[in-house]
Amino acid sequence: MRHSTAVPFRTQATIRRLLDEPGLPLARCLSAEQVHKACRAAGHVCRQRLFGPAVTLWMFLTQMLDPDHSCRKAVARFLAYRSALGLRPCSADNGGYCKARSRLSEQVVRDLTRTTGQALAESAPKIWLWKGRPVKIVDGTGLSMPDTAENRKAYPPSRQGTFPVMRLVVVFSLAVGTVLDAAMGCFRGKGGAELSLLRLLGDIFKPGDVWLGDRLYSTFWVVAKAMAAGADIVMRLHGGRTPLVWYRGRGHSKGNKRVWWRKPKRPEWMSVKEYDAIPEWILLRALRVDVRRRGFRTRQLVLVTTLTDDQSYAADDLADLYRRRWQAELDLRSLKQTLQMDILRGKSPEMVRKEVWAHLLAYNLVRIVMVEAATKAQVRPDELSFTGAWQTIHAFSPYMRTVENDDQACRLWQGMLAAIMRHRVGNRPDRIEPRAVKRRGKKFPLSRGVAPRHAGVYVKA
Repeated sequence: MRHSTAVPFRTQATIRRLLDEPGLPLARCLSAEQVHKACRAAGHVCRQRLFGPAVTLWMFLTQMLDPDHSCRKAVARFLAYRSALGLRPCSADNGGYCKARSRLSEQVVRDLTRTTGQALAESAPKIWLWKGRPVKIVDGTGLSMPDTAENRKAYPPSRQGTFPVMRLVVVFSLAVGTVLDAAMGCFRGKGGAELSLLRLLGDIFKPGDVWLGDRLYSTFWVVAKAMAAGADIVMRLHGGRTPLVWYRGRGHSKGNKRVWWRKPKRPEWMSVKEYDAIPEWILLRALRVDVRRRGFRTRQLVLVTTLTDDQSYAADDLADLYRRRWQAELDLRSLKQTLQMDILRGKSPEMVRKEVWAHLLAYNLVRIVMVEAATKAQVRPDELSFTGAWQTIHAFSPYMRTVENDDQACRLWQGMLAAIMRHRVGNRPDRIEPRAVKRRGKKFPLSRGVAPRHAGVYVKA
């Protein structure tokens, strides 16, 4: 996208000084060169201006990290930052920033999210891996957004709700907790299921990976695709797959057997060539896990895995690994509650998707800081509190924006890391917390449809 507005020489010097400031928020984790490189790769070309791609993206990310997600607060923060540096104040009107944010390419934010998440996962120490292998977790959730005509058309509401709803499928790294990839779609309708969105991610299975997922993902096609790519899976058996076809060989106990899955009929979304390349049978290992913990609803579950070597991968190790699948639920909670991604603010589908990717990128940047703090404290990143890290970064940000030199920025950074290291996740094994609503809502009826307001009262549409 090209913009022909020329920028005066004096303004260009101000922008260069702005990009060189060591205390610019998030510039330590996401440099201007990375942003410009992603813009060039996406074909996003623009002239240098006050709200250039790097400055706009940093403002967008700090907007996602702030409890107040409004554009007015983002512009006010930028105005205060320039005034503290003795630069010419920008306009307090948020119109320029909103136009710059709409010009920012969605592909740029998406590519930066994938790049930062995968780079941190690949640099994880071997001690953080599971038996020397990277583990990836896949899970899905739903997000709400403003009830506009464009959003309603692209993301229809659920049958019980009023607002448009998006379905989001995210792939997390178990070692460092970053988002590796994500796919978005409508919550209901054709192509909106989690398995359909998982197929949109393309070749996500890499040789040597171990994938964790709940029983929704334990289908023949997912397992066959992972095996063809050289990856392994550890998932819970789908409740609809009965009866089991047991392989009756020697040396297999009742709770640890080999099972054969036969290829089903070709689905509509798969080509004949892809279908013929898949083997007729695949061999898996089925494990029965007895849950004898007070407060747990599940008493027995069956895991299926492609790790058939019971000497290298004991049943207890696989059961403990699957239990760590719950980390994906905690990561989604951090995104939806801590970063307030549960209810989006975009008025158009394009802005909604861009806002989701900005949340995921901001989440990865917090994870980068947490990994540095965990390395310094010699603990795993999941032993540190994400909420504590986010609160600490938010508290240090105003002071890091006004640093005068690199030494002062380094002292603030080390102090921030030391504070994050102190926020540990408590060891609370097997705590009992029933699913119940403690705070009752107001006894007003739910709105069923779009109802305009007139004279302070709602009129039935």
